[in-house]
Amino acid sequence: MVLKRFIPNFITLLNMLCGSIAAVFAVHNNFVVAAFFVFLGIFFDFFDGLLARKLNVQSELGLQLDSLADMITSGLVPGIIMFKLIALVSDQPDFSQWSHEWNSVFHWNGLKLVPLALIGLCITLASGFRLAKFNIDEDQQTYFKGLPTPANTLLILSLPLIIEFQNNDFINAIVLNQWFLIGITFLSCYLLNSNIKLFALKFKDFSFKGNAIRYLFILLSMVLLIVLQFAGIPLVILLYIILSLLNKKH
Repeated sequence: MVLKRFIPNFITLLNMLCGSIAAVFAVHNNFVVAAFFVFLGIFFDFFDGLLARKLNVQSELGLQLDSLADMITSGLVPGIIMFKLIALVSDQPDFSQWSHEWNSVFHWNGLKLVPLALIGLCITLASGFRLAKFNIDEDQQTYFKGLPTPANTLLILSLPLIIEFQNNDFINAIVLNQWFLIGITFLSCYLLNSNIKLFALKFKDFSFKGNAIRYLFILLSMVLLIVLQFAGIPLVILLYIILSLLNKKH
């Protein structure tokens, strides 16, 4: 019985481990490997709650542990990646015309730092605030209020993956623009803590009548990802928001 209760928590710890490994790779600008471990962590994040419900071993400890793991995988890591992206773009004259001293690069104890890039860490702060609100909000059982942190993380991670694997000059010119990245950062922070009600992808049963919006979302998302690959991820997030706004039941 004790082992049974620990299984979901063990899966949550695997999520935390993946997030920690992803943070290390993100710090060293290896966004592809960081993304792999984030995806793996989100996979574990989905199954820990599912296992807890199936095994009927849900607990307050599990809830708090889940949020702590999410804070690393879906809070710290996207903040680091946005910080690094803004820093890398700001340090490239081809993509930056900003000459104010706030954007200048300076070294401190061997650390190369672009102060403007610190804005990217707002994602981490907004994620922590969102997770804290979620833990004390008893209404969010069948829906989410604001964009869930894993979905927001996928949005942020899609940016370096689009550049790495699709390498389209037009898209690169948009993504590799510090003002675009800063705009995405502020949009991300708003969506995380907005009052927009978004449907949850939790299936109580697999009937079409009660899950039509979920099946439609999954189908359209698959089409977008197959056709557009990583560039489809931002559109999937947009689709999620639009369908949620059109949906009368959550």
